[in-house]
Amino acid sequence: MYRVASASEYLVITGFGITDIKIAKKAWVLPGQSCNVLDLSPVNYTFEVQAMSAEKLPFVLPAVFTIGPRIDDRDSLLKYAKLISPHDRLSRHVKELVQGVIEGETRVLAASMTMEEIFKGTKEFKEEVFEKVQLELNQFGLLIYNANVKQLVDVPGHEYFSYLGQKTQMEAANQAKVDVAEEKMKGEIGAKLREGRTQQNAARIDAETKIISTERQGEGKKEEIRVKTEVKVFENQREAEVAEANADLAKKKAGWVKEAQVAEVEAAKVVALREAELQGEVERMNALTQTEKLKAEFLSKASVEYETKVQEANWGLYRKQKAAEAILYEKEREAAAQKAIAEAAFYACQQAADGELYAKKKEADGLVALAQAQGLYIQTLLDALGGNYNALRDYLMINNGMFQEIAKINSQAVQGLQPKISIWTTGGEEAARGGSTGAMNEVAGVYRMLPPLFKTVHEQTGMLPPAWMGALTDSADHNNAN
Repeated sequence: MYRVASASEYLVITGFGITDIKIAKKAWVLPGQSCNVLDLSPVNYTFEVQAMSAEKLPFVLPAVFTIGPRIDDRDSLLKYAKLISPHDRLSRHVKELVQGVIEGETRVLAASMTMEEIFKGTKEFKEEVFEKVQLELNQFGLLIYNANVKQLVDVPGHEYFSYLGQKTQMEAANQAKVDVAEEKMKGEIGAKLREGRTQQNAARIDAETKIISTERQGEGKKEEIRVKTEVKVFENQREAEVAEANADLAKKKAGWVKEAQVAEVEAAKVVALREAELQGEVERMNALTQTEKLKAEFLSKASVEYETKVQEANWGLYRKQKAAEAILYEKEREAAAQKAIAEAAFYACQQAADGELYAKKKEADGLVALAQAQGLYIQTLLDALGGNYNALRDYLMINNGMFQEIAKINSQAVQGLQPKISIWTTGGEEAARGGSTGAMNEVAGVYRMLPPLFKTVHEQTGMLPPAWMGALTDSADHNNAN
């Protein structure tokens, strides 16, 4: 069969005529050969690697790796075809292999760097991880086509990055407050300066206006006096009116001088009063500026002390957590040891029970075998005795010594009792002499048996027969032996 692979595939051929394996895009597959299709498209693997920095601070590194076989190297394709291709590319085996390599190298590299170095040098840290991981993946014929490392994430219970972000936010907020206060101070001072300068210029212009107005009025009065003087010179007959006019003029001059001096004094006082007000405003703004500065300094010190207390509290909490983890680890080890001891004891009991059961089974097997042998033995004896059960029973009792055992037990039972034993016979003289016996002889024998029987009962138990049956005598027709 002629096989052709697609653009992202290779043919892996083994079998007859091929020493190891053959990788090709197209080839003839001969009888005795096996052909598999090798897919070279890369696969995305998403991981959340948990690592720990040199300060023993844990963190989570989310990463997405695009990994596939190296197609530009023949040896890498051979390694991939031999080691990875038997498994599915999306199988758990391949994912655990890649994940183990990535997690191992990431943890080793993170353990040699501080958290600040990892956080600030994320690009260098990423490149270092990729280089280490690629070296390990080369032995499997795999290549990292692309890799993306996401933002470092805190492990639950160890909020390092969140605290660091809060610290940065507080510093930025404090600096912003200080900048706002400074700009506000500059704005208020500038506004007050502009307002003061405006009022100063307005007062100066008002004073100059009054002075110019007074000068103009004085010039007008002078012109009027000159005219009146000329009129007085030319009008002698009006001397009285001129004198009166001169007196009025003198009064008016005094009033004008007074008004001018008062205006000058008022202008000077207004200027001084405005200067004092502006100076007080400046002093007040300086005091406010100093107050804001002191507030900013104390706030910065309070922020530093707060961060210090937070770090100390975090350090105390971390030590307590580690102590608790150590205690938990010891308890787990003790529990594991107790579990192992219990399992060992259980295994020993189980082995003992199995041994006892095996011994019981062997004993039962021996009993069964013995019973089968005895059955065969009895069957053989029964067959030899022609099926006579009574003869077999007598033989077994004699062979096993049962009669001797019965006699021994009986002798032990009456030992030390000193019993009275009576022996009699009812055969009669004729039977003893060999005479003939008949029915009456049997009756006579029973009758002759009664006296010795009563005698024996009396001797053994002390009981006498009833009066109607007669009385016992010393002479009886029987032989009595004690």
